[in-house]
Amino acid sequence: MTVDLALVWFLIIAVLWTGYLVLEGFDFGVGMLMSLLPRGDAAHREKERRLLLNTIGPVWDGNEVWLITAGGATFAAFPEWYATLFSGFYLPLLLILVALIVRGVAIEYRGKISDAVWARRCDLAIQVGSWVPAVLWGVAFANLVRGVQLDEAHQYVGGFWALINPFSLLGGATTLVLFLLHGSVFVALKTDGDIRARARRWAGVLAPVAVLVAGGWAVWAQVAFSATWTWAVVAVAAAALVGVVLTNRAGREGWAFGLSAVTIVAAAVLIFGSMYPDVMPGLDGGNALTVAEASSTPYTLTIMTWVAAFLTPLVILYQGWTYWVFRRRLTVDHIPAPAGLTWKKIKESAF
Repeated sequence: MTVDLALVWFLIIAVLWTGYLVLEGFDFGVGMLMSLLPRGDAAHREKERRLLLNTIGPVWDGNEVWLITAGGATFAAFPEWYATLFSGFYLPLLLILVALIVRGVAIEYRGKISDAVWARRCDLAIQVGSWVPAVLWGVAFANLVRGVQLDEAHQYVGGFWALINPFSLLGGATTLVLFLLHGSVFVALKTDGDIRARARRWAGVLAPVAVLVAGGWAVWAQVAFSATWTWAVVAVAAAALVGVVLTNRAGREGWAFGLSAVTIVAAAVLIFGSMYPDVMPGLDGGNALTVAEASSTPYTLTIMTWVAAFLTPLVILYQGWTYWVFRRRLTVDHIPAPAGLTWKKIKESAF
C-alpha cells in the first residue's frame, strides 16, 4: 500500500510540475519578449510593454502557486527527496528564487511610479527574472534525467560545476526556446493589432528552432537515459511542434497555443518518465534514491491524498474561472494613461 501511495504522489508531483511549466512557461516567455516585441517611438513602446504585462497581469501570480504546491507536496510526501534535491541544487534553486522575487516585485510595482527610469529598471528586472529561470529550470531537470553524484546516504556530492555539462546546457536551451515560443503564441492569442502580427512572426521563427533544439535534447535523453515507452512521448512532442508551425502560419493562435502546451506537457512526461522509479537518479546508475526509499509514512500519504482529493478540484476550477473572465484580446487602445505617483509627490507625502 505504501508503494502504491508513493507512486500516486510521484504522479501528482509530476502533474504539479507540468502545470507549473505550462502556465509559468508563457509568463516567462512574455517577460523575455518585453525587449523583443515592442516597436515604434518611446511612448508607443511603453504602451506595448504595458500591454504585454496586462496579458499576464491577472494570472501570473496564480501560475506560481503550482510551484509552491509542488515544493510543499515534495516536502510532505518525499522528505528525503526534498532534502537531497534542495541541498544539492542549492545554488541554482537560490538563483531561480531570487529571480522570481525580483520579477514579481517589478511586475507589481512598475506602474506605481510614473517615471521613465523607474520603468526601464523594472523592465530589466522582469526580463532578467524571466530569462534566468527559463534557462535554469531546464538545467536542473536535465540533471535529474541524466543522474547526479550521490553518496551511500543519498547526499549530493557533485558540487555546482558538476551540474554544468553539455546535456544540461542543452536542456536549458530547450526550456528557453520552448518558453519563448509558448509566450509568443500566447501574446498572439491575447492581443490584436500590430503586436499580434509581430508575435506570430516571432512564433514562426522560434518554432523551427524549437524543433531542432528540443528535438535534439529529447532524442539524446531518450537514447541515453530513458525507457522504451517514452519514445511515444517524444513522437507526440515532435508532432505538436510541427503543429505549432502549421497552425501559427494559418493564424490559428488558439490551436498553436494548445499544441505548444502539449509540447511542454510531453517534455515533462519525458523527464519524470526517465526518472522513475527513482526520484534522484544516480549518475551512471550509482546510489539512486528511489520513490519507495524517499516516501513518507503510509499515514502521512493517506491524509495528504484525502486533502488533495477535496481541495485540488476547487483550486483548478477557480483558476479556470480566472482565465475565462480575462479571456478577451487586448490592444494598445485598452492601455490608459499612467496613473502612478511621481517622485515629487512621493517626497512631498513623505516629508
